[in-house]
Order: sequence, then structure tokens, then C-alpha cells
Amino acid sequence: MTFGPSAIRGFPVSVAGGRVEYRLARNAVVKEFRKGRLGRLDVCDAHPELVRAARNIGTPLAEECPICTEADLVHVTYVFGPGLPSHGRCPATPTELAKLCRRASEVACYVVEVCPECRWNHLMRMYPAGGRHRVRASARRSI
Repeated sequence: MTFGPSAIRGFPVSVAGGRVEYRLARNAVVKEFRKGRLGRLDVCDAHPELVRAARNIGTPLAEECPICTEADLVHVTYVFGPGLPSHGRCPATPTELAKLCRRASEVACYVVEVCPECRWNHLMRMYPAGGRHRVRASARRSI
């Protein structure tokens, strides 16, 4: 088992192979907050760099924050893999993300949902890209 930039929670990227959605976990946290079992400080704890990325380069959604209901949510994507900084890369444009996903080496992409106002954040999905996943995607397009 490895724990380097080419691993996802202790498992090599090539073993994970598919997209992982965290919507059920997100819904459970929102439900617990609405029932009063979690406080706002428990769920609105985004790191300042994540909030900065959400405000400056995130992808706005037409969905209001489930916690404060005052602001729209933003998706921020981070890419981790060989040859990238240890803190990952946060692509600013879809073109930059596509370029990172076309790499010869596999990368792990994480999409985080953020409210820039109240600092709510939750991991929405993780998916591998690049490497053998790049070859599969291009093969699907040609069919």
C-alpha cells in the first residue's frame, strides 16, 4: 500500500478505477445539521485557501447553500498526481483541467462543494483521469 501522490486513501489510483460520489454522505451531514445535532461551526469549517479558490476560480452553481441558504454554491476541483505539487493543482479553467486529465500519468481529481459566504464545504466526488483512463475515454469517443 502506498500513500504518495499517486494514491487515493491508501489505494493506488489504478486499483480505484472509477468515480466515487459522496452525495449520500453530504445529505446525511445536512440532515443532521437541520435536526440540530450538528452546529454551524461543525459544518462551516472550510480552509481559508479553499474559500479563496471558491471565490476566485471556482465554478458557480445555480444551487443555494444548504446551510446558510443565502449564497450559491461553487465547485472547486483539485488534481493530485506525479509531477504535480504535493498540495495538488487547482485548475482555473476547464481547458487547464482537460490538459491535466490528458497526462500520460494517472491523476486523481477531487471536486469540492463550497459556500464562499458561510464556509460550508463537502467533498462531492473523486475520479481518476489521465494514464489508462485517458486511453479509455478516447476509445469511447471513437465508437
